[in-house]
Order: sequence, then structure tokens, then C-alpha cells
Amino acid sequence: MIELDKLTKTFAQKSGQPVKAVDSVSLSVPEGEICVFLGPSGCGKTTTLKMINRLIEPTSGRVLINGEDTTGLNEVDLRRHIGYVIQQIGLFPNMTIEENITVVPRLLGWDKKRCAERATELMSMVALDPKLYLKRYPRELSGGQQQRIGVIRALAADPPVLLMDEPFGAVDPINRETIQNEFFQMQRQLKKTVIMVSHDIDEAIKLGDRIAVFRRGQLVQYDHPDTLLARPRDEFVAQFVGQDSTLKRLLLVKAGDAATQPETARVETPLTHAFSVMDEADTRYLTVLDDARHALGYVTRRAARGADGVCGERVTPFAASVSAEDNLRVVLSKMYQFSASWMPVLDADGGYVGEITQDSIAEYLSSGRSRQQTGQAPAKAVATA
Repeated sequence: MIELDKLTKTFAQKSGQPVKAVDSVSLSVPEGEICVFLGPSGCGKTTTLKMINRLIEPTSGRVLINGEDTTGLNEVDLRRHIGYVIQQIGLFPNMTIEENITVVPRLLGWDKKRCAERATELMSMVALDPKLYLKRYPRELSGGQQQRIGVIRALAADPPVLLMDEPFGAVDPINRETIQNEFFQMQRQLKKTVIMVSHDIDEAIKLGDRIAVFRRGQLVQYDHPDTLLARPRDEFVAQFVGQDSTLKRLLLVKAGDAATQPETARVETPLTHAFSVMDEADTRYLTVLDDARHALGYVTRRAARGADGVCGERVTPFAASVSAEDNLRVVLSKMYQFSASWMPVLDADGGYVGEITQDSIAEYLSSGRSRQQTGQAPAKAVATA
């Protein structure tokens, strides 16, 4: 959806010497994803953002939106394609909230009824009662409420692209988290292509599908948040993401990514065979599955030792399980809650994906691997004979 091709901006200093604020930046943002520009002050991230919607003209390079060079777009077309949110909000004080929200739609020729319906729809998305707030003025709203209006105003004309320059930076921490959560929920519904400038690594990890780290006008690393934390490209990136990068990854890595697929048993598996499998693998338990690969529980090595019969007769129910989509922070919390060293991992339909252990979590986090899209794990051999 968005492609930057060797985008460069050179400014002339007072001395007359040129300085490159942005130095040949190239990247692409897929449709429906959030990309966060991250880096210290003065690294070029805001200048890059402003070149995308032509608030700053590039010295060289191109910006393409859905394959179209923005150089050929006039001001009206740019506003139709791109919404823009800034930290200072910039609501017009002499306009009502409804008028503020519908500034761009009215410029595009929307009628009053359509504008009113759009304002009402967007207000509901940020948990502000349209009947209470649409006819008020900005001075009658709190800072957090004004920031919400700033975000939805940029969405009013339903642009495919949304640019956000530290949109939550001026909000207090409690309101900031609330607005971040609301924005994340909105994005799940609207699936806009978003580029956001931030200097906060925690915000970038929480909201970003991809993170672009800038330093002195150059793009240093562009990766999925987990890859950025697991494999920082250099010492600068490592220092910027912080020494607690492993702990940050707990929120990004899913149980399905860190799960292992040990051998399992079926209801009809003889206990003698189950014991031999556990003895050979030096494990204390074996998960028991039904024919639909639903995990019924487990049989212990002690229960199977010297016993006749089948595994289905000695199944112990699981104290708890985790979803393949649960992040590792949730998994560890459950493990501590139930004093468990391992848990079965289930998919959305209750199917067995594998198991996750404290050791498998530690191994995954220390391996440098980064998470992939979690899906059902391939079936492993089942102990049946």
C-alpha cells in the first residue's frame, strides 16, 4: 500500500552546508498493517512521515500509495487518500466537535446527512456518546477526549492511509493506554494502512506490525517487533529496545510458536506401550488424544508402570490449558497460578497443537528465533501399538 523509494531530504544549514535529514530511505508497508517509525529525536522519522503527505517536499526519491506516485496527486486527492493525526491535536476552537470531525468530508462535498452519520459512527468507536459531545466545543472536552477526536477526524473521509505523528505523546499515561487500546480495536475493524511516529519502544511493540528504526536520517532496521527484539541489527538498536528485550517478547510470542510436539497416546493405547514410550523419552507423562485429536488429559508414568489395560482408563484431566494464540506472559501467569511446569496448547477448535513447558519457553527466547504466523502444528506420530 505504501512504498518509499530512496526517499531523501536535504536541508541547507545557516552556514550554507547541506545536511541530510533523511538519507535514501526505502521500505514498503503492506495494506492493513501498522508500521511504527521509531528512533531518538532528530533521527528523521517525522521528516520522513511529512514527506509521505507532501507537507515536506522530498529532495529526491518517491512515495507511492497503492502504486501511484504522490507527486501526481493534488491537495484534494492527497486528503482523500491520507488521514493525518498530530500530537498537538489542532482542533478548531470555534467549531463544534461534529464540525471538527467532518472538516475533510465537507471539503470533499459530502452532504449534511452523510457527514452527521459518519461523525456519529466514529464517536461510538471511541466510546464517546454522540448525543452528549457532538454539539460541544473543544474547550469543553478533556485532553484525552480531544485526542480521541483528533484520531477519528483523520478517519472521517475513510482514507486508506493514516499517518500519525506521536498521536498519544501529550496524553497522561492512563488515558494514553486507554486511547491506544481503542485505536487498536478500531484498526482491527477498519484495517487502515498506518504509519505512526513514536519514540516509545513499548508503544511501538504494542501497536506495530512492523517497526522501522531510524538513526541520523538512515533506516537502521525494519522488522517485525519480535524479530527486532530477538535479533537487533547492531548495538544502537539493541540499546534502543532496552536490556529487558526478552521480557518484552513475552507479550509478542504466542504459545503456538514456542510449543513442542512430543509423542502422544490414544485412548486405546495399551498402558504397557505408553510406559515404554515415556521410559525411552524419559518423560513423566503422555498426553492422551481422541480420534479428533482433542486432548482428553494425560497418563502418568507411575500410573502406566506394570499396569494392564489402556490409557483411556487412567486419564488424569488437565488442570488448565492454553490457547495457541495466548502470549507467553499469559502462559507463564497460568503456569504459576496452577503450579504447573507444562500445559497443553489447543487451537481455536480445541484441537491439540502441542505442549508448552517452562523449558521450551526459555529455549525459544534464548534461541534468537522470532515468531511466525501460528497455525496448527503438523501431526506427530501417535503411540497406538
